[in-house]
Amino acid sequence: MTTNNKQLVDDFIQDLFSKGNLDAVDHYVAPSFVNHDPPFPGAPDGPEGLRQAAAMFRAALPDWRSDLHQLVAEDDLVVERFTARGTHTSAPLMGVPASGRTIVLAGINVFRIADGRIVERWGRLDELGLLRQLGLVPSASEGANT
Repeated sequence: MTTNNKQLVDDFIQDLFSKGNLDAVDHYVAPSFVNHDPPFPGAPDGPEGLRQAAAMFRAALPDWRSDLHQLVAEDDLVVERFTARGTHTSAPLMGVPASGRTIVLAGINVFRIADGRIVERWGRLDELGLLRQLGLVPSASEGANT
Protein backbone atom coordinates (compact mmCIF):
# COMPACT_ATOMS: atom_id res chain seq x y z
CA MET A 1 0.00 0.00 0.00
CA THR A 2 2.68 2.55 0.94
CA THR A 3 4.58 1.96 -2.31
CA ASN A 4 1.42 2.59 -4.35
CA ASN A 5 0.60 5.70 -2.32
CA LYS A 6 4.10 7.10 -2.82
CA GLN A 7 3.87 6.48 -6.57
CA LEU A 8 0.45 8.15 -6.71
CA VAL A 9 1.76 11.30 -5.00
CA ASP A 10 4.89 11.43 -7.17
CA ASP A 11 2.84 10.95 -10.36
CA PHE A 12 0.38 13.65 -9.26
CA ILE A 13 3.08 16.23 -8.50
CA GLN A 14 4.96 15.54 -11.73
CA ASP A 15 1.82 15.58 -13.88
CA LEU A 16 0.33 18.71 -12.33
CA PHE A 17 3.33 20.90 -11.55
CA SER A 18 6.23 19.68 -13.72
CA LYS A 19 4.17 18.84 -16.83
CA GLY A 20 1.44 21.42 -16.27
CA ASN A 21 -1.37 18.92 -16.84
CA LEU A 22 -4.28 20.61 -15.05
CA ASP A 23 -6.47 17.53 -15.64
CA ALA A 24 -4.21 15.68 -13.16
CA VAL A 25 -6.35 17.21 -10.40
CA ASP A 26 -9.40 15.32 -11.70
CA HIS A 27 -7.44 12.08 -12.03
CA TYR A 28 -5.58 12.00 -8.68
CA VAL A 29 -7.62 14.14 -6.28
CA ALA A 30 -10.96 13.12 -4.74
CA PRO A 31 -13.86 15.54 -5.24
CA SER A 32 -14.18 15.72 -1.43
CA PHE A 33 -10.50 16.77 -1.09
CA VAL A 34 -9.70 19.04 1.86
CA ASN A 35 -6.70 21.36 1.65
CA HIS A 36 -5.80 22.28 5.22
CA ASP A 37 -3.23 24.82 3.97
CA PRO A 38 -4.58 26.59 0.86
CA PRO A 39 -1.86 27.32 -1.73
CA PHE A 40 -2.48 31.09 -1.82
CA PRO A 41 -4.73 33.65 -0.13
CA GLY A 42 -8.26 33.43 -1.46
CA ALA A 43 -7.72 30.03 -3.09
CA PRO A 44 -10.96 28.12 -3.57
CA ASP A 45 -11.63 25.10 -1.39
CA GLY A 46 -11.21 21.59 -2.70
CA PRO A 47 -9.46 20.39 -5.82
CA GLU A 48 -9.98 23.68 -7.68
CA GLY A 49 -7.50 25.47 -5.38
CA LEU A 50 -4.76 23.03 -6.43
CA ARG A 51 -5.64 23.49 -10.09
CA GLN A 52 -5.55 27.29 -9.80
CA ALA A 53 -2.21 27.24 -7.94
CA ALA A 54 -0.66 25.08 -10.66
CA ALA A 55 -2.13 27.28 -13.40
CA MET A 56 -0.80 30.43 -11.70
CA PHE A 57 2.74 29.08 -11.38
CA ARG A 58 2.81 27.56 -14.88
CA ALA A 59 1.50 30.80 -16.45
CA ALA A 60 4.26 32.86 -14.82
CA LEU A 61 7.00 30.23 -14.91
CA PRO A 62 6.41 28.00 -17.97
CA ASP A 63 9.39 25.78 -17.14
CA TRP A 64 8.17 25.23 -13.53
CA ARG A 65 9.17 21.82 -12.21
CA SER A 66 9.20 20.06 -8.87
CA ASP A 67 12.32 18.13 -7.85
CA LEU A 68 11.57 15.43 -5.32
CA HIS A 69 14.02 15.01 -2.42
CA GLN A 70 12.11 12.54 -0.27
CA LEU A 71 8.90 10.58 -0.15
CA VAL A 72 8.07 8.91 3.14
CA ALA A 73 4.92 6.84 3.59
CA GLU A 74 3.16 5.22 6.49
CA ASP A 75 -0.31 3.73 6.30
CA ASP A 76 -2.45 6.22 4.33
CA LEU A 77 -0.05 9.21 4.64
CA VAL A 78 2.69 10.31 2.24
CA VAL A 79 5.16 13.07 3.08
CA GLU A 80 6.85 14.83 0.17
CA ARG A 81 9.90 17.10 0.55
CA PHE A 82 10.68 19.03 -2.61
CA THR A 83 12.19 22.05 -4.28
CA ALA A 84 10.30 23.61 -7.18
CA ARG A 85 11.85 26.09 -9.57
CA GLY A 86 11.18 27.93 -12.78
CA THR A 87 12.09 31.03 -14.77
CA HIS A 88 9.76 34.00 -14.37
CA THR A 89 9.39 34.80 -18.07
CA SER A 90 5.68 35.09 -18.75
CA ALA A 91 2.69 36.32 -16.75
CA PRO A 92 2.92 38.28 -13.52
CA LEU A 93 3.27 36.21 -10.35
CA MET A 94 1.52 37.59 -7.27
CA GLY A 95 1.26 40.92 -9.08
CA VAL A 96 4.96 41.08 -9.97
CA PRO A 97 5.80 41.39 -13.69
CA ALA A 98 8.07 38.78 -15.26
CA SER A 99 11.69 39.39 -14.32
CA GLY A 100 13.54 36.63 -16.16
CA ARG A 101 14.90 35.41 -12.82
CA THR A 102 14.79 31.82 -11.58
CA ILE A 103 12.34 31.44 -8.72
CA VAL A 104 12.95 28.64 -6.19
CA LEU A 105 10.35 27.36 -3.73
CA ALA A 106 11.10 24.67 -1.14
CA GLY A 107 8.36 22.88 0.73
CA ILE A 108 6.92 19.88 2.49
CA ASN A 109 3.50 18.37 1.86
CA VAL A 110 1.64 15.66 3.73
CA PHE A 111 -1.02 13.88 1.69
CA ARG A 112 -3.63 11.43 2.91
CA ILE A 113 -4.71 8.80 0.42
CA ALA A 114 -8.01 6.89 0.40
CA ASP A 115 -9.32 4.56 -2.30
CA GLY A 116 -6.46 5.46 -4.64
CA ARG A 117 -7.06 9.25 -4.53
CA ILE A 118 -5.65 12.18 -2.59
CA VAL A 119 -8.23 13.23 -0.01
CA GLU A 120 -6.31 15.65 2.26
CA ARG A 121 -3.22 17.87 2.18
CA TRP A 122 -1.24 19.71 4.82
CA GLY A 123 1.74 21.71 3.64
CA ARG A 124 4.42 24.23 4.43
CA LEU A 125 6.05 26.20 1.66
CA ASP A 126 8.86 28.74 1.95
CA GLU A 127 6.42 31.56 1.28
CA LEU A 128 8.72 34.19 2.80
CA GLY A 129 11.53 33.10 0.47
CA LEU A 130 9.15 33.33 -2.49
CA LEU A 131 8.05 36.84 -1.49
CA ARG A 132 11.69 37.90 -1.12
CA GLN A 133 12.59 36.55 -4.56
CA LEU A 134 9.68 38.49 -6.04
CA GLY A 135 10.83 41.66 -4.27
CA LEU A 136 7.63 41.91 -2.22
CA VAL A 137 9.50 41.87 1.11
CA PRO A 138 13.12 42.83 1.78
CA SER A 139 15.73 40.14 2.30
CA ALA A 140 17.26 39.79 5.76
CA SER A 141 20.37 41.69 4.66
CA GLU A 142 18.31 44.49 3.10
CA GLY A 143 16.22 44.80 6.25
CA ALA A 144 19.39 45.17 8.36
CA ASN A 145 20.56 48.12 6.23
CA THR A 146 17.39 50.17 6.53
